[in-house]
Amino acid sequence: MKMKSFWRAGHAPTLLSSFLYFDISFMIWNLLGALGAFAAEQFALTPVEKGLMVAIPVLGGALLRIPMGMLADRWGGKRAGLLGMVITAVPLVWGWQFADRMTDVYALGFLLGVGGASFAVALPLASRWYPKEYQGLVMGIAGAGNSGTVLATLFGPRLAEVYGWNAVFGWALVPLATVFFLFAWLARDCPTAVKPVAIREYKAVLRRKESWTFCFFYSLSFGGFVGLTSYLGMFFFDEYGVSKVRAGDFVTAVVFAGSFVRPFGGYLADRIGGMKLLVFLFAASAALLVAIGTLPPLAAMFGLMIALFLCFGAANGALFQVIPTVFPKEIGLLTGIVGAAGGLGGFLLPNALGIMKQWTNSYAYGFWMLALVLGAAVVLARRLHMRATAAVCLPQEATEQSG
Repeated sequence: MKMKSFWRAGHAPTLLSSFLYFDISFMIWNLLGALGAFAAEQFALTPVEKGLMVAIPVLGGALLRIPMGMLADRWGGKRAGLLGMVITAVPLVWGWQFADRMTDVYALGFLLGVGGASFAVALPLASRWYPKEYQGLVMGIAGAGNSGTVLATLFGPRLAEVYGWNAVFGWALVPLATVFFLFAWLARDCPTAVKPVAIREYKAVLRRKESWTFCFFYSLSFGGFVGLTSYLGMFFFDEYGVSKVRAGDFVTAVVFAGSFVRPFGGYLADRIGGMKLLVFLFAASAALLVAIGTLPPLAAMFGLMIALFLCFGAANGALFQVIPTVFPKEIGLLTGIVGAAGGLGGFLLPNALGIMKQWTNSYAYGFWMLALVLGAAVVLARRLHMRATAAVCLPQEATEQSG
């Protein structure tokens, strides 16, 4: 692939603005995870309550991705993105000025899910500008906006120590406003995009097995990424006794690795095939989680987490190399559905870790449960890869025989 051809193929300003929109939205989506240790200390939360607090924004994002994806299909990605950023400002003002009870935190946490729903708008907006051979790279670049978590985990705890954790929500309004104006200026809807199918035809799409297979895979790769991201700050703080700021720095490093490997995952999937790459990445993730479940010393745990997030990030890029080729007309809808499944996985994971910690007084069993599920994903991804390979080979053999 020649990079010069890539940059000439689509619309770079829209790709950049899609990345920025997703990046700042992802930062806001993960603010409670970055500030979780502060809120948990103030409200004296149990392990289960901690898991629920950081999981609620993920659930909100999961539920809102489907309508946002449909809105992007029907109304246009640019207008849907602008609306999403306006709505995202509401929980920020709420958290800044009014959140002094846990009920407030839970409620605004759900509204933060609008930031997570940006996924279903930003990726299709960029993808529609580029031909099939660049889909993995494009979706990887736009999807690397999940690096916005780095901003939340790096600056959130530091600002919270100086100004208090509520004030961090107010500070987040500044970059949100900046990206809003850049997005309004740079983003454009692709004029030659394939028109989406009618709403009545969506049922037929949802009957396809591929839709639900992709949902399962993304609930593990992205669900693992965002679920662990939201919980790791409290995990390092509780398990290893590090400071809140240092715990945030650890999360920043692992999220940085997982975010910026996503374009490489998409690029590699363009070269060798997304499903083939997923088999390897899921197997590696399962093995890493088995080792993480032993709760090794801090240095070893940090290294294992970085490796795990590299696998998760690359898997996210690989999966979204496949989706636009299988569902070219319904990319907005499928991005929303698959993204919702990823958000649902991200909601379940922190709760599972909190519950297992409270039941067994150890995080080990939560990590091992996830490893077991990833083992099942390896088997399924391998079967799909072998089936796809057979489907390609059989027509070629028939052609040779007829010749």
